[in-house]
Amino acid sequence: MSHARDLGGDHRPARPFGFRVAGARTPARRRALAQLAAGSPVLPALVVFVVVLAGLAEGAGMIWLPLLVAGPALAATTNGPRGVFWVGFLTAVLGAVLGFRDGVPGRELTAVLTALVTVTLASGLASVLRGRRERVLAAVRSVAETAQHALLKPVPATVGPFQAAVRYSAAAAEARIGGDLYALIPTPHGVRLIVGDVRGKGLPAVGTAALVLGVFREAAHDEPDLLAVVERIERSLARNLGHDDFVTAVVAGYPRAGHLEVVNCGHAPPLLVRASGSISAVEPPHPAPPLGLRALTGHTPALRTLPFADGDQLLLYTDGVTEARDGARAFYPLADGLARHVSHEPGRTLDALHDELLTHVGGRLHDDAALLLIRKQAARVTEADGPEASGPGPTAPVPVREAKCRS
Repeated sequence: MSHARDLGGDHRPARPFGFRVAGARTPARRRALAQLAAGSPVLPALVVFVVVLAGLAEGAGMIWLPLLVAGPALAATTNGPRGVFWVGFLTAVLGAVLGFRDGVPGRELTAVLTALVTVTLASGLASVLRGRRERVLAAVRSVAETAQHALLKPVPATVGPFQAAVRYSAAAAEARIGGDLYALIPTPHGVRLIVGDVRGKGLPAVGTAALVLGVFREAAHDEPDLLAVVERIERSLARNLGHDDFVTAVVAGYPRAGHLEVVNCGHAPPLLVRASGSISAVEPPHPAPPLGLRALTGHTPALRTLPFADGDQLLLYTDGVTEARDGARAFYPLADGLARHVSHEPGRTLDALHDELLTHVGGRLHDDAALLLIRKQAARVTEADGPEASGPGPTAPVPVREAKCRS
């Protein structure tokens, strides 16, 4: 934009270093005033003055004096130690004036003032501890956000032949990270993606999510067979998880034009949106256990291959979306919402779905929720290769293959 100004005929002289614009000074003053108002004990001081005015109006002396302790006690919840001590000093001075005016006996007035000083000191200590906890919480949030960015890397708007978008909300608002996981990566074997849900939520689930994503990213590049990718994740979890821990997941791949592979390990079935607008659930050929529990059941997941043409879309999600309830305990109808908001832009579709989901639950989710949507773009033409390889087009699903158990 600076180049545009240089070429656009704006010939005003450059401002010297340190020059401040008058218009920029006003927002700075407003921010300073807002911070001052937020840090000033306005409400506690107002409570003190109300008590004093009531005492002056009634002239009841000892009836109103004990209520002055509400000032420093309230200041401890909203202000730092300086604000608490300021309110405590103001309260003690006004209490002494009110006591002398109403002729409160010296022993009783001394007891009240001593109580005011004690409450002020205790409130100041509480304010110090509250500020320390807030700083610790801010540090935890910062670490959690860093961990989230490292684990759940941003999904680019375009990956291979797909448009893509993701939306993620953690139920643990203090940590801003949860047990849901997702990844979408290009590999020598085509684009591959995973959406999963670790048992539990919040920071305890981060280690398991990191393990799954690390193994997936490595295996997705090494293994030409999608079932082999799932097998490597299973073996890793079997070695590292406890007996009660598991991960539900859907792993998908696009090995060649027109074909989409899906392996479901105990997860909610993805929703397939055809270019015509029809929506259907991609159910697994037979139930399979979550990752980490195969040794307990002996069942193995199966690979399902579907035709996936230009304009088709696939929505993967976690149960935090479909199990979200409103005030009447009704579940969020994801398929209906997708039918209402589906568009040619995955980002716009997920924005609408996410907003509707938050409205459905009243603004706060009680479980981690993830949405990942991909859309097959139309084939592009290059001078070197001609039209992008599109294969024979949509075909009937190939026979289902099952993973082989490995000892």
